[in-house]
This record gives sequence, structure tokens and C-alpha cells, in this order.
Amino acid sequence: MEPASYDGMPDDVLIVEDDPIIALDFEDTLLGFGVKTVRTAANVAKALDMIADRPPEFALLDVSLIREKSFAVAERLEALNIPFAFVTGYGADARLPAAFAGKPRLPKPYSTDALEALLKNRGRKP
Repeated sequence: MEPASYDGMPDDVLIVEDDPIIALDFEDTLLGFGVKTVRTAANVAKALDMIADRPPEFALLDVSLIREKSFAVAERLEALNIPFAFVTGYGADARLPAAFAGKPRLPKPYSTDALEALLKNRGRKP
């Protein structure tokens, strides 16, 4: 794994998002921030395969995917010590398992400033 970019951005970000328009918007925004590689998965199985193939430096996980939640992906990232944030349209009302209650959340619709800060801090509190 290569070190993060000089600007504090991760080089490789995984987006787990089932809405292709939202995924594309995230991808365009991240590339604009200087992220070198953005990979997207629309479901848990694909995301887990991508992580097994090449772990990302950071991940954005939509909580509610079609017919499933992204918590299995969060568990795998946590086991690998890879930082991630949940993305949700439910805001603070989103029901997360207790193990993930303290993880950062990015509300939908998101602000580019909030997304940029989240990436630069890798989900840690500034």
C-alpha cells in the first residue's frame, strides 16, 4: 500500500453505494480532491471481494443497500484496521449496531467540505 497523498487524501477509496448516480457523484468528487483510485461496489458481496483483492485506504459505506445493510463490510474493514465512514440519508436516526455507534457518519445529501474533512482525517475527530 502506498502512503497517502501529500495533501492528506487517501490514494485508494472504496465506495459501497447501491445508487449508481450517487456513486458516480462520490467518485467525481473524490477524484477532484486528488484521490488516485476510486472503486465502487453496489452490494456487500462485491465489496468484500474488492477488499480481499486489494484493501482500500478508506471506505464510504451506504448503510442501507438494496435488500441488505453494509455492516458485514464494516466488520471486515474494522478487522483490517481500515478507516471508514457510514453514509446515510437517515442522519442521526440511522440505526447502527453498538459496535459502530461511534463511527463517523456523512449525511445524504453531503457537503463537499464535510466529505473532504472526513477523508483528510480518515474518519478521526480533528
